[in-house]
Amino acid sequence: MEGNYGEDEEFGFARNYFIAKELGGSGKKSSRKLSDIELVDEQELRAAARSIESKHEKEIGSLLNSYKSLYPKWVFELRCGFGLLMYGFGSKKALIEDFASTALTECAVVVINGYLQSINIKQAVTAIAEALWDQLKTRRTPSGDFPKVQQPFNSRSMDDLLAFMDGSHSEKNDCFVCVVIHNIDGPGLRDSDTQQYLARVAACSHIRMVASIDHVNAPLLWDKKMVHTQFNWCWYHVPTFVPYKAEGIFHPLILAHGGTAQSAKTAAIVLQSLTPNAQSVFKVLAEHQLAHPDEEGMPVNNLYSICRERFLVSSQITLNSHLTEFKDHELIKTRRHSDGQDCLYIPLATEALEKLLQDISQ
Repeated sequence: MEGNYGEDEEFGFARNYFIAKELGGSGKKSSRKLSDIELVDEQELRAAARSIESKHEKEIGSLLNSYKSLYPKWVFELRCGFGLLMYGFGSKKALIEDFASTALTECAVVVINGYLQSINIKQAVTAIAEALWDQLKTRRTPSGDFPKVQQPFNSRSMDDLLAFMDGSHSEKNDCFVCVVIHNIDGPGLRDSDTQQYLARVAACSHIRMVASIDHVNAPLLWDKKMVHTQFNWCWYHVPTFVPYKAEGIFHPLILAHGGTAQSAKTAAIVLQSLTPNAQSVFKVLAEHQLAHPDEEGMPVNNLYSICRERFLVSSQITLNSHLTEFKDHELIKTRRHSDGQDCLYIPLATEALEKLLQDISQ
């Protein structure tokens, strides 16, 4: 009897599982469409944002002044070879720049605005090397030997630049360049290669780094070696509650009409409401469109073959349900190929489609 009871219970569990799966699948379909997102003109929205009155200015000013008591400690830690990492709610741009302009007057300061959409890391490292060269020239003694630069910095490789910044150019260890990075976790610096270069720069003997982060997952950009050996961070919680005016002006607004970045952003919002399998099917179509920009689209049969090989769909019916959902959300369209086949395509420009793939892959 116990054995039969166990089999009945197992059968009931399996039956309930498939019933729930069926009901869940039928209720998952969202009614959201791109056209449902009412967007306004970007300039109008930015003007409205600028007109918002600032609040608690007196309290914010008092808070920023209270951090000035930490300046001597920060300078001491920089001289000891540590880096400073500022985090907390609010823009830390004004705070860090005030610290650099008032407490770091004896060394050169190079500022990198990580909140920009794109940054040339080679140009940034070249600027740091040139600042160090100028610093060394002003501190040389008449009797001291001083190396001559045989090759311009902008024509040197990254390894040569890093070797120069890590060289023993001075008997004293007090000659260094302070690199200030606003939003080291920003979009222009977020990729792995750039972070590796920044970590190598921070580890150079003549470089000290002061940076800020705002993204909640920013620490995931670094491994243990980068945090404790190369960047050698001293973490400081310095909430300022200052609006992100300078940082936000370079970001596309979600509620505004825009170009490439905005089209990708609105499409990403819709895709995130779909199942992971549906997103993967969309990626297959997007990757094909990017790889074959001259074609009119991707035949449905080809899409089905690839999705089946990758175990994204088990039947044509499953694929059709995903395609119907994409069409309902106005993510894809259909047009007739010259040979009579129906082809699927995504109505986004190449640049916007690349941005969309990056957004949904994160």
